[in-house]
Amino acid sequence: MADRILIVDDDDSICWVLRRALEQEGYQVDRAADAREALRALQSREYPVVLLDIRLPGMSGLEALLQIREIRKEARVIVMTAQATMRNALEAMKQGAFDYITKPFDVDEILRMVARARVTAGDQQSTLSPQPMESPGEIPGEVEIIGRSPRMREVYKLMGRVAEKEVTVLIRGESGTGKELVARAIHANSRRAQQPFITVKTTAIPSDLLESELFGHERGAFTGATAQKIGKFEMADAGTVFLDEIGDMDLRLQAKILWFLQEKVFERVGGHEPTRVNVRVIAATHQDLEKAIREHRFREDLYYRLNVVPILLPPLRERREDIPVLVDYFLKRHRRECEWEGTRIAPEALDLLLRYDWPGNVRELENTMKRAMVLSTGTDILPEALPAQIQEAVVQSPRSEVRSLESGVGLEEYLERSLAPLLEKMEQVGDSALYGMVLDRVERTLIALALRQTRGNQVRAAELLGINRNTLRKKIRELRIPMERQSRKS
Repeated sequence: MADRILIVDDDDSICWVLRRALEQEGYQVDRAADAREALRALQSREYPVVLLDIRLPGMSGLEALLQIREIRKEARVIVMTAQATMRNALEAMKQGAFDYITKPFDVDEILRMVARARVTAGDQQSTLSPQPMESPGEIPGEVEIIGRSPRMREVYKLMGRVAEKEVTVLIRGESGTGKELVARAIHANSRRAQQPFITVKTTAIPSDLLESELFGHERGAFTGATAQKIGKFEMADAGTVFLDEIGDMDLRLQAKILWFLQEKVFERVGGHEPTRVNVRVIAATHQDLEKAIREHRFREDLYYRLNVVPILLPPLRERREDIPVLVDYFLKRHRRECEWEGTRIAPEALDLLLRYDWPGNVRELENTMKRAMVLSTGTDILPEALPAQIQEAVVQSPRSEVRSLESGVGLEEYLERSLAPLLEKMEQVGDSALYGMVLDRVERTLIALALRQTRGNQVRAAELLGINRNTLRKKIRELRIPMERQSRKS
């Protein structure tokens, strides 16, 4: 007998599309228009997989998720939402959702999720235990991370999975990507949320003072130690310590951090009595730790202690689709501070921001917008208000790449000429950080070629590329591929 899937959504068109796709895959499908109808259905019948919308009439999907988990612990719940925020994704995963997807979605992606969920349905040991929510959908404190790209949605889901688990987390990413914000959000959603969150910026403290800063010292431990000092670990007892840029810490202190992580015990500088505290450690670094281990600058045993759950934050250049929403957020956030009376950023200025590679990531974008608000004199932020390096930024467009192919350059020759410098740079940096850039370049070119070959007909272009139309539309939007006028008729 075919598996029965329950769709919980009040949108008739979404339900029709999902029902049609699922039934073609051999599933039986039931539909509930609100949470209470869904709960009644679950009490009378087993559903290995439930597709649950967040915004429902009456009880919200996140509230219903807790009750679904109580009624059918073995069911796998895939949460759907049109509001792609950190809050929704993190809260859904924290409350035990199997996965999370945003609307409009790729039907093929939904089918893949359902297939994965179906394989694990009934395995109660791997099911997350739901935790009571004091306020469904709300994150304690004022922590908000902006971004709706697929890469950031994966980060949010991972944050939700680890927030209430007492495990060490290692956040990796370039400077300015928001590592401390992620650490704060994890703490704010943990059982330690009401306890201290203490940040230690290891690069801002001289190495000879860092040990005292972390573990404290006894009176007379060294010259100038006129009184006992309590360290950050002791101050954070029952809470969280965030060790920022731990990859820059010297080897001697790394050994003491390792001992603390193993035993939850430390000794103050100049002391001999062990002090035991209950602290969760979240660490972050922009360093290539694997390379540092090979060069004997970082302890391999400490790496494995820290890297229990790794979270990789993508650089801004690999999630350019988040730039417009980040710009809008910064304009609203700093309007009063910068005394800006404008209304928007001009399209040509936004286009320059989308072309720039942002070596300083989100932090650089925020500072750029503050500068532009201060320098702007009209209602719009114009390109002249942006720094010179952004005004001069040039990124080869898909059209220019297509023209180079149409001018007689073969595909193999084009790929070699266009991608070889990127691949060489990837080898130099020793990791795959530029892989997304290379992949985007290939995808942009092939999709633009297919659309040009089919004169903008998206149905025919999708067939040519071997993908469905929804996937093609998503790629066009994500990769910002310019469309010819005739393509809009498709």
